[in-house]
Amino acid sequence: MAEPVLAALGGAGAHQPQLLKGWVRHWPVVQAALKSDAALADYLGPFCEPQPVTLWRAPASANGRFFYNEAFDGFNFAAEHARIAQVLEQLLAAASQPQADALYVGSSTVETVWPGFRAENDLAPAPEGALMSLWLGNRTRIAAHQDVPDNLACVAAGRRRFTLFPPEQLPNLYVGPLDFTPAGQPLSLVDMAQPDLERYPRFAQAQQAAQVFELEPGDALFIPSMWWHQVEALDSVNLLLNYWWSSTPAFMDPPVAALLLAISSIRDLPAPQRQAWSAHFQHYVFAEPQADHAHIPAQAQGLLGPLSPERTRPLRARLLQLLNR
Repeated sequence: MAEPVLAALGGAGAHQPQLLKGWVRHWPVVQAALKSDAALADYLGPFCEPQPVTLWRAPASANGRFFYNEAFDGFNFAAEHARIAQVLEQLLAAASQPQADALYVGSSTVETVWPGFRAENDLAPAPEGALMSLWLGNRTRIAAHQDVPDNLACVAAGRRRFTLFPPEQLPNLYVGPLDFTPAGQPLSLVDMAQPDLERYPRFAQAQQAAQVFELEPGDALFIPSMWWHQVEALDSVNLLLNYWWSSTPAFMDPPVAALLLAISSIRDLPAPQRQAWSAHFQHYVFAEPQADHAHIPAQAQGLLGPLSPERTRPLRARLLQLLNR
């Protein structure tokens, strides 16, 4: 690789999607996949560990879309356990079937499933602390969702289509439940292959803001933190390897915790109180602290000053006291 990935993206604070053509084409796994699906399986075979992974299976009638069932009380796929070598065998067998089940293994840690793989297929250098995961399957569609870490998605086999939306498109994506999801992240309920604009009229605005990227084996796509992304695997055997990393200090708590707590404690207050708390959040959370709190001497700012492990530790203890009342 000619330059570190963060430098190619414009630094650690990159906040726009970026396509990196041919970025990992030199990886041995990509070279094997370019030969044939069988060559890919032969290359991966020696790395495969015997412990099972979670395999999602959806019937051919789902058209590759892993989603809720019609009653919205479950999902249209079943989860089973299989060794990764068995998954590869099933993918090769299904490739010749005109009406095959959709198969999908998602978010499995590479070091656990394929020890030694990363020594031959890795960024040089990878972002500090980056977690490398694998996503393996046939023709599948994963609805638009968002992740907190920054994401570099590297296509190793097959073609992928990514449809990205900026974070502010949330109201136009008709996102489903926060606490009942197929894989932990809330999903857009819009079927983007055939959007129902009568049922989801604001999605037309999201379409105008969408960015679509089609990746070949060896290409990589940077997906900034909190960008919505739908992922489509377009071939009978697809392998994606991605890196997740965060520049947020480890002592900070996950932002979703604040969202969930705000829902439970603020959302259903009377409107005047909600407006008052909205002003508090704007002042104490979203405004620039240097500007809003400069009138307080630095040594007396406490939590209003720069966060540190020493300042957040007693705050966490206070929160636990409040929640356990």
